[in-house]
Amino acid sequence: MNYEDLLIEYDNKLKIKELPLKYNLKGLYKNGRILIKSDMSDKEKYCILAEEIGHHYTSSGNILDQDKLENRKQEVIARRWGYEKLVGIVDLINAWKKGINNRHDLAEYLNVTESFLLEAIEYYKTKYGTYYIIDSYCIMFEPNLRIIEYWG
Repeated sequence: MNYEDLLIEYDNKLKIKELPLKYNLKGLYKNGRILIKSDMSDKEKYCILAEEIGHHYTSSGNILDQDKLENRKQEVIARRWGYEKLVGIVDLINAWKKGINNRHDLAEYLNVTESFLLEAIEYYKTKYGTYYIIDSYCIMFEPNLRIIEYWG
């Protein structure tokens, strides 16, 4: 999946528009409308769009004031939604099956920025601990991302 695919997937659910945003904003969500900063790479737009879509499903009210704890919490929840959408556990396993074993290649395979990938892995580490078992795979998040297939 890539930025264009995500735009198409949500085309009939949300109004999404690219604009040259100010004030260091990269994306903004309000009432079913998403604005994406136009002068970014498609990978950056893809990651930002996923988070803004996450706001559609998880946030309520105006959360622009990030000095408020509740607003910061909603920001984190939307970001986590984006991580799960673009860097799913099964996506990690599928990449490993294709022989992808470093973060640069993994970010390329998933079409996300390396920083987004690292944040997603940190999120999974806080969610699951140092490892997660699914089907016949053990995904280790520490010390580095590693996947082990076992028969158990």
